[in-house]
Parts: sequence; structure tokens; C-alpha cells
Amino acid sequence: MSKEFNAFEMAQSQFDAVADKLELDEGIRELLRWPLREFHFLIPVHMDDGTVKVFHGYRVQHNDARGPAKGGIRFHPQETVDTVRALATWMTWKCAVVDIPLGGGKGGVICNPHSLSAREQEQICRGWIRQVARNIGPLQDVPAPDVMTNPQHMVWMLDEYEKMTGAHYPGMITGKPVEVGGSLGRTEATGFGVIYTVREALKRAGVPIKGVRASIQGFGNVAQYAAKLFIEYGGSVVAVSCWDNDDHAAYSFLKPDGIDIDFLLSITDRFGTIDKDKAKAAGYVIADPESWIEQEAEILIPAALENQINGDNVDKIKNTVKMVAEGANGPTTPEADEALKARGIFVIPDFLCNAGGVTCSYFEQVQCNQNFFWPKDEVLKRLDEQMTQAFHAVADLAEETGEYMRDAAYMISIQRVAVACHLRGWA
Repeated sequence: MSKEFNAFEMAQSQFDAVADKLELDEGIRELLRWPLREFHFLIPVHMDDGTVKVFHGYRVQHNDARGPAKGGIRFHPQETVDTVRALATWMTWKCAVVDIPLGGGKGGVICNPHSLSAREQEQICRGWIRQVARNIGPLQDVPAPDVMTNPQHMVWMLDEYEKMTGAHYPGMITGKPVEVGGSLGRTEATGFGVIYTVREALKRAGVPIKGVRASIQGFGNVAQYAAKLFIEYGGSVVAVSCWDNDDHAAYSFLKPDGIDIDFLLSITDRFGTIDKDKAKAAGYVIADPESWIEQEAEILIPAALENQINGDNVDKIKNTVKMVAEGANGPTTPEADEALKARGIFVIPDFLCNAGGVTCSYFEQVQCNQNFFWPKDEVLKRLDEQMTQAFHAVADLAEETGEYMRDAAYMISIQRVAVACHLRGWA
């Protein structure tokens, strides 16, 4: 690629293209191009070896015209403020496209949990809260887990927040364990939401899901549950990929006749790393990380990080591929998007496709705030209804106007947020 990838520049270019289509005036355009507020801070931690290490943390609140900001917290060694800005921006559009009354936010810490003890991770969590406690909460900004954070991290953050405020606020953070105010169904929500949209897209195309092949990038929470539900529906998954911390490399695991999801889960650690030796012994081909994109499949599901389908590899996609369902945030660059569009590949855009997570987080927040919790079947039924309704609203608009699915989704989201800003008198 001609220059280093910048996720926020990509988010802004996507917005600009649709803002032109909507003929937004300059005031609202400028307001929605940038985050309303940002917090950059340092988190000093006493490490297990007696030294003090300083970690850089962020919280970005892109827009809260429709309700409290909402978005996860990433722990990642390559985290940047521009990545956090982009993710916060996409969260605004994601909440709007599924029509839940929340805005967009995102947080992060530059660290690698794989190389930190549980105590060190707890100190980072508590330190992050101490830096932003006055600017988050159930009525301001509600964090959640994201890449390399989990329910335990959320409990430590909740506990620190409640110590500082002197009261119980279970709705200040989501993605918690069920035992302390988490929602049933939250673990499955993002991956299941991806497949709900895939199911509806196949229905509209008149294609039975049975026998349809998918290739998935990633094997974390989203990829695991997407694979599980897709296989339950009768499809097959011919490839997954994961990061191996032992040798700091990524690998694809190929099985043309379809993976055994239960077997792979049984040899996968809590970070989503699959045991290569056991997989190979069971007949899986261990290949380079790009191999997932080169498989003979009808559907590609990037469910890892941003910038994974780009100008350098989009031509490797086989002619069998008819759909890309973006389980990750920002996995497809604008250059690759144009290539997919030219080939007539149907794309379910990220902020629609993977909105199951934030939708269920909203359900968790509602349940916590009313101190009344729903059965799992009810959570998943509500999730299915919300995702299905959102998908068809976007697909209908795309069909009526001839717009690309991503642009149609942006048009719905941006209009909803712009109206809220106008009604508040912001622009």
C-alpha cells in the first residue's frame, strides 16, 4: 500500500463520501467528522518484579447526541489514538444503524495482556478507571470489553468505579459476568449477530444456507460463535485463523470438508490461540495467515482486526465468493471496497454486521438499570429481531436507491445522528 494505514482517516473518508450524498451542511459535517472529546492519560503500575511501568490509556467519545456514549476498551500492544478515534466513530454509526439510544465511544491501553500477570492487568484496569471516572458512568459513557479484554477486566473496573463513587452502579459498564450483573447471551451476541445478518442476506438472495461454505479470519469470541451458529444452520466453515503468542505469528487452519467446531474449541486457549500440533494431527492444514482469504468459499467473514482486506490482497479472493460479512471493525479498506463493489460481491458492512455485541450490551445496561434480568432465550430473541430489522432496513434502502450496502447503512446512521444534533441545537 502506498502509505501507512490509518483507521481514523479511513473512517473519515467513509463519512465524507456519504456526507456528500446527503448534502450535509458544513456545520453538521464538521461536528460529525471529529470526536466531541478525548482523554489521553498515563497509568503507572507497580509490576510484579518491583519496577514501575507506565502505560498509555485513552477514552474517546465521538458523539452522544442520541444517548450515553458506548464502546469497548482494547488492550493491545499496537493500540493508537487514531485507531481508538476510528472505533469510537464507527460505534456512533453502529448504535444508530440498529436504532438503540446510545452514542459512540471507545477506549484503549497500549499493553499486551499475554505478557502481564493477572495482578498487573487488574492494576491497569483500576488505573484506567481512576483516570476517567468523572467522565464515564451509566448516564454518560458506558464501556465494555473489546480486543484482549474480558468480563473479569470489566468487574475490576466496576469495582474501582463503585469504590470511588460509594454506590452500586452495575449499569456503568457491560460485558460483566452474569454473577455480577452481566446479561445472559452476551458472550454469543456479536458472533450470532453476524450470522443473523448472513442468514437474512442469503434469504433475500434465495440461497439455502445448507452447504454454503464460509472462511473466517480470527478465532476469538466473535469468530467462535459465528462459526458455531453458521454450522448449526447447516453451513460449513473451511478455514479459521488465529494469533500464536508463543512464536508471535498468525496462522490459518484449513479444512476443506469443514472444521469440527467443538474439537477446535477444545484445543483453544482463552486468548483464541489454537494448538497447532493437535490441529495438525487431526488433519488440519496449518498455513500462512493470508490463506483464509484465498479459500474456495461462498462467504468470507473477517472477524479479527481492521485493514485485513486491502489493495494488496483483495485480488486473492476466489470467484466462488459472493458475500463478505464484516465481523471485525474496519476490516476492508476503501481501495478493497471498490474492488469488491466492481466484482458484485455483497458486503454486509461492519457497523451493521457486528452490531450484535453493542445491542446486547444495551440490553445488559437496561437490565442492570431496572434491576430485572431476562432469560437467555428472550435476550437472543430480542437480539435476532433487532439485527434482522436493522439488516432489512439497510438492504431495502440499498435496493431502492441502488446504493452500495455500506453507503446505505451510513446514510441511515448519519441521518439519525444528524437529526438528533439538529434537534438539540448543536448544528
